[in-house]
Amino acid sequence: MTARGRRRSRGSLAGLVAALVAVGCAAGGVGQGGPQQPPNEPRPQPTRTAASPDASTTRADGTTSVAEFKEDIQGAVRIAERYWAAQFRASGRPFTPIRRIIPYQREGEVACAGQPVPRNNAVYCSAADYIAYDVNWSVAAFRQVGDAFVFYLLGHEYAHGIQVRMGTRYSFTIQQELQADCMAGAYLGDSVRNGQLELQDGDLDEFRDGLLAVGDDPDQPWFAEGSHGTAEQRTDSFFRGYENSLRACGLG
Repeated sequence: MTARGRRRSRGSLAGLVAALVAVGCAAGGVGQGGPQQPPNEPRPQPTRTAASPDASTTRADGTTSVAEFKEDIQGAVRIAERYWAAQFRASGRPFTPIRRIIPYQREGEVACAGQPVPRNNAVYCSAADYIAYDVNWSVAAFRQVGDAFVFYLLGHEYAHGIQVRMGTRYSFTIQQELQADCMAGAYLGDSVRNGQLELQDGDLDEFRDGLLAVGDDPDQPWFAEGSHGTAEQRTDSFFRGYENSLRACGLG
């Protein structure tokens, strides 16, 4: 997957499993009783951590440089802002982009409502309206998985910011997370259809295979705080959004 104007030869997404296990951790998110505006003292949700991909394993398309990573991060943010601004405009509502996108390297370097953001992760913090990502982990995942990881990562976390802006309320974390997966799918699918992103042959099958391999542990109760959903639930939510846009996510 590439932003419009950038072309790469197609490569495998074989490392998708290791990279996506940690995606979808919202700190101070929109769980039960979530407010219309970011709260002053949210309770950060538990985070999940994945083992960092082997940085020596790279995709065939040569996505290895930090410069490429930064360019894709910027592209993913730009397209997400453009996409959600258009959705809000169509509904007659004002849109404010997420305030900051923060790379970090050490646990505790960034905090959300007084709680340190852990390494090897990416989060949306509603208390301060930012997305933070461990840059070392993210670059390693980028090198193993490719640029599709970057667009999914930003898409999912940006969806949490949109949930806050819409005043979305859920009784269980799993509802919030599966909707964010669906919204990430809608953002990607719609952006491919409108020409903002270019999907290369076979990428959907590779995303499907990867997403089928992620999800909560079999013993994780669906109602537990921090639950994201089974592999099947996450895959279904993502591709429902990808194929049918936001109406499949209970929006639009």
